[in-house]
Amino acid sequence: MQTNFTAAQLEKPEIAVANNILRTCVHCGMCTATCPTFVTIGDELDSPRGRIYLIKDMLENDRAASQEEVLHLDRCLSCLSCMTTCPSGVDYMHLVDHARVHVNETYQRPLTDRLLRGVLAQILPYPKRMRAALNLARLAKPFAFLLPGESMLIKRMRAMLNLAPAKMPAPQSLGGTVHKAIGRHNGRVALLAGCAQQAIGPSINTATIELLNRLGIEVVIPEAAGCCGALVHHMGRHDEALEAAKRNVNAWSDGAEYDAIIVNTSGCGTVLKDYGFMLRDDAMAAKAAAVSAKTMDISEYLLKIYEPTSVPPDITVAYHAACSLQHGQKITAAPKTLLRKAGFKVVEPKDPHLCCGSAGTYNIMQPDIAASLRRRKLDTLKAKSPDVIAAGNIGCLTQLAGDGIPTVHMVELLNWMAGGPKPAALNGV
Repeated sequence: MQTNFTAAQLEKPEIAVANNILRTCVHCGMCTATCPTFVTIGDELDSPRGRIYLIKDMLENDRAASQEEVLHLDRCLSCLSCMTTCPSGVDYMHLVDHARVHVNETYQRPLTDRLLRGVLAQILPYPKRMRAALNLARLAKPFAFLLPGESMLIKRMRAMLNLAPAKMPAPQSLGGTVHKAIGRHNGRVALLAGCAQQAIGPSINTATIELLNRLGIEVVIPEAAGCCGALVHHMGRHDEALEAAKRNVNAWSDGAEYDAIIVNTSGCGTVLKDYGFMLRDDAMAAKAAAVSAKTMDISEYLLKIYEPTSVPPDITVAYHAACSLQHGQKITAAPKTLLRKAGFKVVEPKDPHLCCGSAGTYNIMQPDIAASLRRRKLDTLKAKSPDVIAAGNIGCLTQLAGDGIPTVHMVELLNWMAGGPKPAALNGV
């Protein structure tokens, strides 16, 4: 793609990066076939190729984002399926990330939109705040049908209430803890405890720690580590995302030695692996690059050391590949290999590359598209007649829950077959 940035524009590092990305696009359109929003809506501007044209025009003309550009950029899930498909290697992730920062800095959203985004940014990255908000939402959930009208605000409010769990798990606070290896000491890792996961899926961290300890791995959760920054990063709140990244880089660069930094929420893992890029022009660049290099999804780490000790029941597991894992981190085989090694029968849905509609806050901010993608994904999963749906991302598990099939994190199944407890979600299976 030909670009026409001025020399002065190209002196800005972020524009120079965008220019290089834009020039790799050859307009082939292969990305449209695997883009969830284009498949759902059918509008060229809701495809990666269409959004690239919008971003190019906006950045080249050095102007504020328009309402139309914001509409189509907001509809992007950042699932990155287009990057898996693209034969030219277009780095769409960094391009759309920059475009969102530009939108956040130049576009005045409606008041209700700004308020909702602000509330989400102040609640979701903080487990205690999120837990309190979910308890309130749980109380209000039975009355969601009383919300009048079909405006976007009302739909978003209904979506938030619908995502609230019927029962809240016990609170979990893991910061500043060290979990010793059982038996022979085979390694030492840091674990990202996450934010939303501590509030709505604490059993995932528990299973991860138990399993690693039994495999001889000491697990450390530094006090200073917190939210990875993904939620605000995808809202274009650049400074907040960098603040989260710097805090975590410092927490994992305090002199302690780790074999790896383990992440069991793939959406977080994609961002952690990008810290080196995010902080490339910062004084912490070298430390950030080292953190990114040490970051591993739990499935990557377990692939070489996992050994089951139990004989599994006759259970069919439908594996849902989270976009952040298969497209963001290019990890496709490891989770299925581990589940099969544990003895489960593993099946996959039709079109496994398509997003389930979770995508961070997407299922709140874009409820109609998210609901359509959820229905499509559940239909393709249920067509395989599974006993349970497994995934490696808390957002996906939450999105796919509540349709009659239990949803569990892959690591909970692996822990079960290595001597841990049966996942609570499977008590009726």
